[in-house]
Amino acid sequence: MAYIHYTDQQKEQARRTDLCELLRSQGEQLKRSGSEFEWRDGSEKVTIRGNLWFHQYEQKGGDAIDFVRRYYNKSYPEAMEYLLDGAHGSLVMAEAVPRKETAEPFELPPRNDNMRRVYAYLLTKRGIDKDVLNTFARCGMIYESADYHNAVFVGYDKDGVPRHANYRGTGTESTFRGNKPSSTPEHSFHWHGKSDRLYLFEAPIDMMSYISMHKEGWRQHSYAAACGVSDRVLFQMLGDNPSIKTVCLCLDNDDGGRKAVNRISAKLYAQGIPTEVLVPSRKDWNEDLLYPPTNTESEVNTPCQALRC
Repeated sequence: MAYIHYTDQQKEQARRTDLCELLRSQGEQLKRSGSEFEWRDGSEKVTIRGNLWFHQYEQKGGDAIDFVRRYYNKSYPEAMEYLLDGAHGSLVMAEAVPRKETAEPFELPPRNDNMRRVYAYLLTKRGIDKDVLNTFARCGMIYESADYHNAVFVGYDKDGVPRHANYRGTGTESTFRGNKPSSTPEHSFHWHGKSDRLYLFEAPIDMMSYISMHKEGWRQHSYAAACGVSDRVLFQMLGDNPSIKTVCLCLDNDDGGRKAVNRISAKLYAQGIPTEVLVPSRKDWNEDLLYPPTNTESEVNTPCQALRC
C-alpha cells in the first residue's frame, strides 16, 4: 500500500472509534462490567472502555488504531483506512475517556484475624509445601483479607514499604484473581536471595509451586512473580540486587507464556545477561506440582528443562 498522509483530525477520528460498536459490528459478544465491557481474546480477558482497550493477561493496551492493528492483523495504513471508512458506515466515535490526574494512593486491604482459609486453599487445593508457605507468611508476604477472605500476595520495595498486592480467591468455586489498583508492577511479589540466580514466574502460586518442588537451599536464590507477563519486576530486581547474574524464565507453557519468554529473553540478550528458560511439563508449575508427569510424559517434555539463551 502506498504511503498516505493523514491529518491530525483524521488520526484523532480513527483513534476515537468506539470499540464496542466495532466489535458488535463483527458479531462479537461483550459483557458489561461496571463502566467497562469485557471481550475475550481466546481464553484471555480484554477490558474495553470507549476507544481504549487493555489486555489483562499481557498487561498492555492502547486505542482503536492499536486494536485493529493487533486483532485484525492490519498495518497502520490499513487500520486507518478501515476505521476512517467506519467499517462501511457501522461505527461511531467514542466520547473522550477522561484521564485520571492523580493515582489513588496504594493501601493494602484489611487483614483477617487468622489465615485458616488461605492455608486450607494453598496447602490442600494448591499443594504448596507448608514450610514454604510459613516462610512467606512470617515475612508478611501472604495473608488473608478480612472482607472476602482472599489470599493476598504482597510485594515490597527495597525499603520494606508495601507497593503491590495480588489477589486470589480461596472459595471452592472461585476463579477470582487480579492486582489491586494502584499497585506498582516493579514491586510485585518477590524474594531476594544472595546467590547470582533469579527465577521469574507469572503468578505467586507458580513461584511457590516451583520452590515446593525444589526446596533444597531455595532461600539463597531470588524469585519474582510478575502477576502477569510484564518484565518490570525483573528489571527492578536486577537494579536492586547487583549479585544477580543469571535469569531463569519460568513462565507458563502456553502461547502467552512463550511469547513473553521470547520478548523478555531478547531484552536480556541485548543487555548481555545470561538467560535460561525452564519449561513446566504441563501448563504451569502448579499443575506440575499437583500432577507430576508420568515417565512417558517426561520423555516427551522433561520438566525444568533448561534452554540456554
